[in-house]
Amino acid sequence: MKKFFSALSLCFMAMLLFAGIASAHVVVYPQQTTQGSYEKFTVRVPTEKEVPTVKVEIKVPAEVAVSRFEPMAGWKYELTKDGTGKITSVVWTATGEGLSSTEFGEFNMQGKIGDQAASISWKAYQTYKDGSVVEWVGAAGSDKPASVTTVNPKPAAAKTDSDGHDHGGSATAAAHDQETGNSKLPLYLSIAALVLGVLSLFTSLLKKAK
Repeated sequence: MKKFFSALSLCFMAMLLFAGIASAHVVVYPQQTTQGSYEKFTVRVPTEKEVPTVKVEIKVPAEVAVSRFEPMAGWKYELTKDGTGKITSVVWTATGEGLSSTEFGEFNMQGKIGDQAASISWKAYQTYKDGSVVEWVGAAGSDKPASVTTVNPKPAAAKTDSDGHDHGGSATAAAHDQETGNSKLPLYLSIAALVLGVLSLFTSLLKKAK
């Protein structure tokens, strides 16, 4: 029985460690939008080390023209622009302690999606107080993937207001919370699989103990 409880403890520790790693990515929401729409993007940054996150840089892809940023208490931001005046990157820097090991932050910006865009890959660079930098620039499925926003075709009947603003992205904005939950589905499935594995081990060890 002693061996059983040791094995059980190791399984639960592995499950908690996996859950922590799987949920620690820098993600940009929403993860779906529409061509030609105006969208609010939220960059969610969790700290996964024992030292605080003190700087976050986001490269702005060519498929989106970002123009507005929401002020965030305890942080300042700086912009980089190309020769045409288009914003190509934004760097948020903590003016205080930053985001501790038990915290995450959400940085908001607004922009217009390109009419021909198919997807938006957000390269992010997360800097910690000890000087280490985590580069979230990899392909999907890698250890440090870049967050990707899928861009749906513009509806043929999309309406615009008097300023020419397209309302095609309103559905994606309304689905923000749903997408946030859906993005965690792989994590929930993995946890369920680990729980089933623990139960299987429990049954096997009980049979041996008899």
